[in-house]
Amino acid sequence: MSKLYLVPTPIGNLEDMTFRAIKVLKEVDLILAEDTRTSGKLLKHFDIVTLMQSHHMHNEHKTIDSIIKRLQSGEVIALISDAGTPAISDPGFLLTRACVEHDIPVECLPGATAFVPALVNSGLPNEKFVFEGFLPVKKGRQTRLKLLSEEPRTMIFYESPHKLIKTLESFVTYFGIDRQVSVSRELSKLYEETIRGTTEEVLNHFENKPPKGEIVIVVEGKKK
Repeated sequence: MSKLYLVPTPIGNLEDMTFRAIKVLKEVDLILAEDTRTSGKLLKHFDIVTLMQSHHMHNEHKTIDSIIKRLQSGEVIALISDAGTPAISDPGFLLTRACVEHDIPVECLPGATAFVPALVNSGLPNEKFVFEGFLPVKKGRQTRLKLLSEEPRTMIFYESPHKLIKTLESFVTYFGIDRQVSVSRELSKLYEETIRGTTEEVLNHFENKPPKGEIVIVVEGKKK
């Protein structure tokens, strides 16, 4: 019976791969991968020899129809991203939506995603939070930050290392110098670290020590 599996992959440490994820990837007819070179290393590590096809943000609009036809013909397909859970700031939403529209079963396996450990180890309130992913680069960035300056819930952002300073400067401008922030990088990897403090303190830290690796920023919401 046809089905689309969304399969999380480790965000760094390969030991975070689940037994079930390995089993599914070995049994499906096709694996859709964001970057076949990156995923090829993962599959080789776990002795997975399933056929793989490229599926990323630049071609997903063009390939969805053909994937849906394969699923309708009875194939079982898995979607993976380079790291973490598909569709969380990665390709996956469009294909999932198309499957739902065509009554094709979709199942997402539980597994690694970067923002959960970053939120939990931030020490900031986590009973309610809002996931923002990547901020707009140019158009709409100021508007978004102005809106978020009034957000009372804890906020979570993804950022690249070369844009972190600029983003922290924006937080100082729009959220103030005393807003609590936590920056986690290299989660689950050898050099994992989390820097906590006010926006000003954390900005000063990374101005003196340029960051490397994938980054998750957790920001305290506006106090009432």
